[in-house]
Amino acid sequence: MDLIAVRKAVPTDVTFLVQAQVRMAFETERMTLAPDTVTLGVARVFQEPELGQYFVCEVGGKLAGCLLITREWSEWRNLEIWWIQSVFTEPEFRGQGVFKSLYAHVKGLVQSRPDVGGLRLYMEHDNHSARRVYEKLGMSSHYLAFEWMK
Repeated sequence: MDLIAVRKAVPTDVTFLVQAQVRMAFETERMTLAPDTVTLGVARVFQEPELGQYFVCEVGGKLAGCLLITREWSEWRNLEIWWIQSVFTEPEFRGQGVFKSLYAHVKGLVQSRPDVGGLRLYMEHDNHSARRVYEKLGMSSHYLAFEWMK
């Protein structure tokens, strides 16, 4: 197996990140996203780092997956909670530890920071393969997520 490496995303990764989000939205929800809008949204994370932070995984030097971390304040814990969002793994690399590597990297960052209390994520409710991956990594589900979107 090729070397798996996780790193903080850089602006030159924007094209990959945009393509990943457009493909993920269609794959999981049959939602067609406007690439121009997604490009602006991804680029904004690099322009305004308080919005979040992307991480990418490379396998053998090829971009294979990504995720976005956003922050939530928890007054119950007096700590930040990091949300894992925008998870995508290239189909050819699925089942090879890409998300596991991304998750381990981000979890290690959380464990090294006393101001961060943990990780959360949400997923499309019918994405059973993703649920199995998350549960296998020791994550559990305590909440249902509801939303209202304009």
